[in-house]
Amino acid sequence: MENAHKFGSVVLLGPPNAGKSTLLNSLLGQKVAIVTAKPQTTRNRISGILTREDAQVVFLDTPGVHRVGGPMNRMLLTSAWNAAASAEVWVIILDADKYVRKPDLLETEADPLKQGSASFAGPLLVALNKVDAVGDKSRLLPLMQRVSRIWPRAEIMPISAATTLGLPEFLARILDFLPEGPPAFPEDQLSTAPLRFMAAEVVREKLFMALRQEVPYGVAVEIESWKEEPGLVRIGALIHVAKDGHKAMVIGKGGSVLKEVGRQARLEIKELIGSKVHLELWVKVRRDWPEDPAFLRSLGLGE
Repeated sequence: MENAHKFGSVVLLGPPNAGKSTLLNSLLGQKVAIVTAKPQTTRNRISGILTREDAQVVFLDTPGVHRVGGPMNRMLLTSAWNAAASAEVWVIILDADKYVRKPDLLETEADPLKQGSASFAGPLLVALNKVDAVGDKSRLLPLMQRVSRIWPRAEIMPISAATTLGLPEFLARILDFLPEGPPAFPEDQLSTAPLRFMAAEVVREKLFMALRQEVPYGVAVEIESWKEEPGLVRIGALIHVAKDGHKAMVIGKGGSVLKEVGRQARLEIKELIGSKVHLELWVKVRRDWPEDPAFLRSLGLGE
């Protein structure tokens, strides 16, 4: 039946910093996943729900798939593959600009994805992202040929998540693959993630953008209190840092960094929940938390 409603889930997989979260936000037309220029910004599986008259698609954004090292990275990898196992369509996202400039990196960085996707028999798309940054578009052809050798049965589509180039065609192809079915979520629901989780992610994004070098990777955000009053939500967020020296850097001189992070996060959370927000931030040293599996699970990593 030509006009049958479609429903299904699509997992977005790729190496770190390939643009998965940017693609998710672009497809939805609204920000759901946090985005920074730093790799491995995404730590948890994030779902974004796209609802149209003819279809509802649940997109699953995942942490970057890479070579494993350390408890947190192992949990990130588990999270990515758990998401993939539940999806009808797999989309592998690659940074086309990076591999045009550094072709020797493609096979190495694609190998974990190649191994992980070998057992998947469903529809497989490879999105060559960031093509807007490739000046000479003729250089994409050899890259497409190399990608085709890695995933012989995949459809390869050049796109730009940042400029939306190629996204209408990309989305139309995804819908072709989805099974028929009724919507599972209300039409105004953008994500399955709780508001508390999304608020914590907003704070973490602002920290990632404010901090340098290795510090962001030693930062975790936990919502400790959430109190709803008429016209106001009071939120208390605890920022965990992995090293003593990082606490002062997160706070900043005279509290400047923490104050600016709080200001930016409050404005975005206010827009997210549609209410005035009172946001309080605290910083606590929890030494080497990225090596603590129990604490990582308490943050929802690996789910």
